[in-house]
Amino acid sequence: MARGNPTPGVEVQGPIVQALIASVEIVRPEVLRILASHGISPSTPRSGYPLSEVLRCLEDIQGRVGRVTVRAIGQQVPRHTAFPPHITSFAMALFLMNAAYRTNHQGAQDIGGYHHEPVDGQSSRMRCDNPYPCDFNQGVLEGLYARFTGRGTLRLRIEHASEDCRARGATSCTYRLKW
Repeated sequence: MARGNPTPGVEVQGPIVQALIASVEIVRPEVLRILASHGISPSTPRSGYPLSEVLRCLEDIQGRVGRVTVRAIGQQVPRHTAFPPHITSFAMALFLMNAAYRTNHQGAQDIGGYHHEPVDGQSSRMRCDNPYPCDFNQGVLEGLYARFTGRGTLRLRIEHASEDCRARGATSCTYRLKW
């Protein structure tokens, strides 16, 4: 994940930061220290946070705590995000994932997204060209699956569809999803 400010003026809505705060219990104190070092306090929640700071927090968490924690934080995002009541399945949620992503990010910049392509009734492809790290995006997909199926995340298989990966400097990651 590259440092810098690729998205000036873009704000992340509160649920993303709530997922950071609700991170894995054993590492929560370290995550809270990292958030505080970037001026984000759970005791004074805001409606929005600069995307650049959230990305720096995720980079620091990945460097100091590990990739598994970044993925676990991603899994929390769907638990803290509102969905319309007519969304009742994982497949339906995948179709609306990009719209939900855009709803939770405010600003005029092109911030990429989640681009869904169904393959058959129980598989699809998802191209993620947003600024979030690969592990975070995979965690979001797992959390979405768990929320809409009531099953554990182990029943969702996520595979990289190509050698390209944001963790290795590519502009996007494409995943094959099978459930």
